[in-house]
Formats: sequence, C-alpha cells, structure tokens
Amino acid sequence: MPDPGLWAAQTTPRGKRSDAIVRRTRKLIPAALLALAAAACAPSTGADVTAGTKAAAPLPGASIDANFSLDALVAAAKKEGSLTVYDSSGDIEEVAKAFTEKYGIAMEGVKSDTPQTAEKMLREHAADNVTIDAAMYEDGGVLVGQLIPQGVAKTWVPADLKEQIPAENHNPLLALSKATIFAYNTKLSPDGCPVKNVWDLTEPEWAGKLVMQDPLGKPTVLSFLTQLDAHGNQALEQAYQTKYGKALETKEKSAAYEWIKRLSGNKPVLTGSDEDISGAVGAPSATEKKIGFMSISKFRNNEDKGYAQSACEGMQPFVGFSYPKYVAIAAKSRHPNAAKLYVHFIMTEEGVKHEIGEGGISGNATVKPLVTPPGLSDWKGQLFHTDPKGLLGDLQNRQTVSDFWRLNHG
Repeated sequence: MPDPGLWAAQTTPRGKRSDAIVRRTRKLIPAALLALAAAACAPSTGADVTAGTKAAAPLPGASIDANFSLDALVAAAKKEGSLTVYDSSGDIEEVAKAFTEKYGIAMEGVKSDTPQTAEKMLREHAADNVTIDAAMYEDGGVLVGQLIPQGVAKTWVPADLKEQIPAENHNPLLALSKATIFAYNTKLSPDGCPVKNVWDLTEPEWAGKLVMQDPLGKPTVLSFLTQLDAHGNQALEQAYQTKYGKALETKEKSAAYEWIKRLSGNKPVLTGSDEDISGAVGAPSATEKKIGFMSISKFRNNEDKGYAQSACEGMQPFVGFSYPKYVAIAAKSRHPNAAKLYVHFIMTEEGVKHEIGEGGISGNATVKPLVTPPGLSDWKGQLFHTDPKGLLGDLQNRQTVSDFWRLNHG
C-alpha cells in the first residue's frame, strides 16, 4: 500500500496545484486504480480476479427513512454540530458556506481528487477513525464496485424528495451530471471551431495541439474511454465514414480502440488540471490555435479572467461527454444526521446550484439547468453520455484501457 502521507487530501485553492503535486499524483494514481479495481473485482476468498468479474453482487439497497421529518433531521444534525464533505471540485467550498449559513452547522468542504478520497475513506473505515462524513464521487466505478459493497459508504435517499428523483438515479444517488467538452478559442477562430469531427484530432495537423487531462490520472476521462468501447463504436464508425468517405478498417478490437490509438499517438499535451487546459486554450495571451478537452466548469474563466472559450458546437459525433457525480455517506460517520442533511441539501436547487453554476444537470428532475455553456445548447443531443449500468464494467476494464493508452501515447 502507498504511504498514507502521500494520499493526504489535496486542499489547494481552486485551480492552483503545484507541479510537485501533479507529478506525484500522476505516479500514484495508476497503481491506486489498479489496486482498487482488483479489490473491487476479487471475491473475499482471494480467488482468481477474473472469476470475480463475471457476476457482480447486487448493490445494497438505498436507505430511505420511513418516518422522515426534515425538521427532526435538522435538529439532530445541529446537535452533532459539524461535518466534513470531500469533493473533487473546489465548488464544494461554496456549497459548504451556503450550508453553514442556512443551518448554522459548521461544514468543511474539502477539494480532493476522487482516487485519494476513496483511499482515505478505505483507510479510515478500517481504522475506525472516520473524518469524512460524506463525499461526492465522479468515479462511480469505485463507488459501486468497492466502497458500497464493502460497507465503507452507503446511499441514503431523502424521503421527501424521492418522487422528484428518477428511480434510476436512486442507487447510487445521482447528485448531478457534469460534462467534459472539446473547446476552442473564439478570438483565434472567429468562424467557429476549427475541428469538426473527433477523427480530425488524430490527423498530423493537430499533433500536439490537443490539451487534455492525463487519462491515467483522471477517472472520468478513463471511464469515457471504456464507455466508448461499450456503446460508442457505431457513432465513431459513422463519424469516420463522414470524414473519410469510406468505412473504417482496423486491426484493433473496435472503432473506439482505433480512435484511442490514433488520438494517444498524436502527441496530445497532458496536464494535471482543467485550469491548465483552459489557460492553454482560452487565455487572452494565447496565440496558437489549440483544442482543449476540459470540464465545463472552466467556462467561468470567460467572465472571471476574460478568456475566450466555447464548446466545439456541431462536432461529430459528439462535443464531449457527460458523467455522473454521486453523493454517498460514510458508513461510520460520526455525524450521520449532518451527513444526511447535506445529502438533502445537495439534492435541492439551493444546494446544487453551486455545483452546476457553470453548467450541469441536477439529479433532481425538478431542478432546471441554470447556465448553458457557450456552444453547448443541447445537453442531451450533443454529448456522449455515461451509462450508469456500465460503471462496474468501467472499473473492471480500466486497466486494459490504461495500458493501451500508455502503450500508444507518443
């Protein structure tokens, strides 16, 4: 196991991570993901891992309090006095402020990458020394493949909001959906995105001009690649036909793997943060046309920093991908009622608006989108969507995809 000190949660300010942290994270995460995947897939007897991947045990059912009272929950939470919630987004700090202002309960929101959060929760649970009360998870595979089945985390659904949350979003509980999109600099390309097709990014003219997070350190990007192979091959084949006027021929296992091979071999610039991507693509000082594959949360830089960014509207067969963000409670939380109250809060517009302020969709169907990022007018039609039913498959297949990416990256 890695040194616990190396897995301490990173709490640097939004968008500001030192080079040392980025380098260290890149080195540790691939091994951590492999360890997590093996643990999730292997039976408790220590039998062959492959055998454990064939039939996953059903998730424990979501907990729903039969005699729910929000007033009673608030009173119980106030007696507990505080809570700590981990999230991969710095937006959790704004959520924490709003929660504390509303309920008078001290909430600490900690920005921490999902793999580090999962590792910390595993260690705390084993040591009976839990400091994380609840967490937001972008890595649904680890959540459904390990944390929930092993009893480290659990799903709780607010009874008074149950009917507002589609049944398929109950277990695990979908708090919101975010997106990672291909973006360009509107000042350098005033006539629109210079890339019209995802296969364009595999051509020599775009070598070294795609800036993206390293998939080996970003679970959502890795999940996107595994999901492409699961249910995106037809769309990729059609896009290839559109661009080249002929059917795709490949020696790889699928169109997805052929695209991954060509993309990774075309020298994409890999970073450790979306903030770096946004700066490389949209900053006022940018002089070279580049395409960024980044979170829509970075569109805040258009207003905050004077950046010129837009999604590659019309790009075939998709502009980017959406991914789910779940909320779960630590099974051994020392502030269980405060954790429940947080879950209730994040499942309402009052709470989730701080997470979807730059774009996103709440898991509560009654909460309407607040902002449409430039170039992303049709969330449903423009994006490749993560299939929640494939989360466990993502976890089981990610090492194969990781190795394939590593082998072909130029």
